[in-house]
Amino acid sequence: MSSKQLGILGEQIAENYLKNKGYQILDKNYSSRISTGPKIGEIDIVAKKNDIISFIEVKTLRQAQGESFSPEEKVDFGKQRKLVKTAESWLMKKKIPLNSKWQINVIAIELSLNKKAKINHFENAISYC
Repeated sequence: MSSKQLGILGEQIAENYLKNKGYQILDKNYSSRISTGPKIGEIDIVAKKNDIISFIEVKTLRQAQGESFSPEEKVDFGKQRKLVKTAESWLMKKKIPLNSKWQINVIAIELSLNKKAKINHFENAISYC
């Protein structure tokens, strides 16, 4: 399985997980650009629950024997800044005030060799103030 296929599978798992938790999916794979320039960033899933908009970054890894690296560790400071800018772009595009209730979540998925998924959902994982 390629890394792109793994990412798509992880996003499908995360979407099903969120729906089962009562989230309404608003958008998927939203990317922002400056005019026709390069992509600033991408949000995997935009969802809403209890009047809070959640911008969700999904990170999926195949579980390797003896490896202690977890998927959420891939969301470094640079990625966090891109997520905030992209979330703000989505809000502006949808004409939703930036002072609305919103947060950035990370869903970390570890797939075992038998394709069982271990899901960790980190709500409000990134500060944007």
